[in-house]
Order: sequence, then structure tokens, then C-alpha cells
Amino acid sequence: MKAVLEISGFDVDTAASAREGKSKIKLREYQMVITDMRMESDASGREVIHAARTAPYHPAVALLTAFPLSDDDWGDLGADKMLIKPMQTAVLLRQIEKLLETHAAKLQRLSTAASAPVAAQKKASVKKTAPKKLPSKRLIVKKPAKKPKR
Repeated sequence: MKAVLEISGFDVDTAASAREGKSKIKLREYQMVITDMRMESDASGREVIHAARTAPYHPAVALLTAFPLSDDDWGDLGADKMLIKPMQTAVLLRQIEKLLETHAAKLQRLSTAASAPVAAQKKASVKKTAPKKLPSKRLIVKKPAKKPKR
């Protein structure tokens, strides 16, 4: 997945565990976090989603799974989108691009709504600064743990 995304213009960081993923989310800013649901434990995906949801820069969050959940379940976990594997490369790229677009629009709406009450209180004209731009298409992809061969 990393190679496919990089060839398509994405700057991708990977993490081998939930702990590493959470650490990277704290240390850098990402536009999107993609995490597998089941990794070293069944709770690992939830932990990564929670870390992304509590990050101050508000990345889009996609849950990658081979075991689809209902919309309510993955939405309750805090994911913006569920990606079901296996998936054709073209479909994956379209879904990621669409999620990045809808998430950027959501952040813009929230930013505009948050600044509206402040602007109404000020009588003087204030120059509005552009919202902070994140690095272009930066993603963190959480890889599932390798299972030992029997």
C-alpha cells in the first residue's frame, strides 16, 4: 500500500504498531491517518483512531479492515471512512482523494463557524489569515502485525 500511495503522489509514513502510530501522530501533522482495525491486539486500531481524533490538527481518519463493520460501529469508533480490503488500487485512490476533499471542506466549515462569533463581536475590520496548511497529502498508514507461520 505504501508503494502504491507514494507512486500516486502521497507522502507516506508507516508504523509497525499502535504505539508507534500514536507516537508519530503526536510528533508530526498528517492530513490523514489510515489504520488497520486488528493489529497486535483487537484494540490497537481503536487506540490509533483515538490518538488521531484527539490530535490538535484534526486529520481525516480511515479504518482499513477485511472484516466490515456497520456504519454505526466504525462511525462510533471515530473513523471518517471504512476501507474494505482487498480493494482495487484505483478504487482505493479515489476513496482516499474523496475523503481528503470532504475532510478539508469539513475543517473549513468548522473554521468559518468558529470565527463567525468572534468577527461579530469586533467592530473594526480585521484581516483574516489563511488557515494553516498541512504538508501535501501526508498520510500515516498503520500496517497490521505479521502473523507467525505455523
